[in-house]
Amino acid sequence: MTITRLAWHSPLIRALLAGVLTLAPLGAACAWQQSGTQPVIRPVPPNVRFQQDAQQQQVRDELQKNQLQQQLQQSVSDNAKRPMANDARTREQLDQADQAQRDRDRARQQDLLDRERAAAELPRVVPQALPAPKQDGG
Repeated sequence: MTITRLAWHSPLIRALLAGVLTLAPLGAACAWQQSGTQPVIRPVPPNVRFQQDAQQQQVRDELQKNQLQQQLQQSVSDNAKRPMANDARTREQLDQADQAQRDRDRARQQDLLDRERAAAELPRVVPQALPAPKQDGG
């Protein structure tokens, strides 16, 4: 099994592709609906933009780390299967263990994406300055 095949068939790639395909019609509908109006562009404060960028990078790093771990585990599993290639029962148990590991990895990645999506949808609370205290004149 090659790394290219693993990368293309990984649950992460499939999940991201499914997400893009799911959101594409929504994006097209929004673009079509707003095509007649001028968008209001509000600048994002630098500290908020930095925080968003840092969170997105953290999620990308975590997903990439998970994908590399999956590839390593698959390689170890493939090497473990070689000596027992003639024993069908052992091979079946190893295949079931591989499938269980893939299911756990998929669930962990989906949880990470869900948590990131939920955090992005939370309303942002912007603290306002407190009124200046009134001083007594006398």
